[in-house]
Amino acid sequence: MGEHIGSIIELTVDKIAHGGIAVGRLDGRVVFVSDAIPGETVRARVSDDRKKSFWRADAVEVLQPSEHRRDHVWSAAAIDRDPRGRAGGAEFGHIALAHQRELKRQVLAESLQRMAGIESDVVVEPLPGDPAVNGLGWRTRIRLHVDDQGRLGPMASRSHSVIPVQDVPLATAAVQAATPFAERFLGLGTLDVIAPTTSDPRLVIGEQKPTVIRELVGEREFQLDDTGFWQVHRSAPVALTRAVQEAIDPALFDPRAENLDLYGGVGLLAAAVADRFGAETRITSVESDERATDHASENLAEWLGASAETGRVDRWLRELDAGASAADRDRLRAATIVLDPPRSGAGSEVMTVLGRLAPAQLVYVACDPVALARDVALAAEAGYRLARIRAFDLFPHTHHVEAVATLIRG
Repeated sequence: MGEHIGSIIELTVDKIAHGGIAVGRLDGRVVFVSDAIPGETVRARVSDDRKKSFWRADAVEVLQPSEHRRDHVWSAAAIDRDPRGRAGGAEFGHIALAHQRELKRQVLAESLQRMAGIESDVVVEPLPGDPAVNGLGWRTRIRLHVDDQGRLGPMASRSHSVIPVQDVPLATAAVQAATPFAERFLGLGTLDVIAPTTSDPRLVIGEQKPTVIRELVGEREFQLDDTGFWQVHRSAPVALTRAVQEAIDPALFDPRAENLDLYGGVGLLAAAVADRFGAETRITSVESDERATDHASENLAEWLGASAETGRVDRWLRELDAGASAADRDRLRAATIVLDPPRSGAGSEVMTVLGRLAPAQLVYVACDPVALARDVALAAEAGYRLARIRAFDLFPHTHHVEAVATLIRG
């Protein structure tokens, strides 16, 4: 293996795969091709031939372009650059914005069909304002790496090579203006640039000690660490708050039940639930990061029945299951459980315990369509069905897509 790396091949790609890579065939072998669009014929340079069943390649010339091809929104990632020198992080930037959403829809629908046996007519909805600005200027947070000369840039795709840049067009104007592209940062690994809604942009250099910032979601304020997790799209916190509120079936919601917000972060979605259902709402947010849990306790303080606990969700649920009394189990069966797991999804252990606890409804917020489809299939084994699903383009010009799914018993 290795003798084909660097070779130029010519092929037509016919579909999009999970991860945003186009798929074609060459002499019967599957080839995953970056920077191509289904329907195109391209010349591509082989980058990986270690597997007998497939190769990886990067498009270097488009022979028959798709009608959806556009000039890349980021010159640092354009097809006329050597693939090893293309900036990562905007892998759909050469595709018309509406067609990006169609490709994401295809991946989500195909994942649900293949892994959960569900035929879905889900669409991917843009966030307000994005179509008018071609999906640019949405990132309120970026992380740049430092090369051996101290210059800032993203990594190249599937690489640890830093690509120095002078702009980041997916970032908001405030983030772009605050990014010190001309400076040198020798000896540092990373630089984060953050633009909170309530204060001026700030830099977080390397392993800098966290400081507390505040973010506005509608009229509600949340405190969190500047190094902590927060949705990066300027409109995502509001969009997800509303989506989760609308995903909950009010006929199945009991404010006195043992409602849970799993992988709860600083309490954004727990607050969304309590805001919709009122002051008497009982909900516990569970998060493994202790500092995030501390912030969640403050962010949820106005609701007497809301609390935050620190713990790994799988372990926390196991302990809950093992120690639950008959009365506890009744409250859990009446519960609404919101979960917003990391990209790897909740997984079999968490979904199995949730199936035993048998809550009235699950509201699953997913940033990975394959993980979501797998977990929907696991929930089906415990008697849950997918009642509704919406998808949102929280990450324009990338392959990522967010979905909010409601699972109910029966």
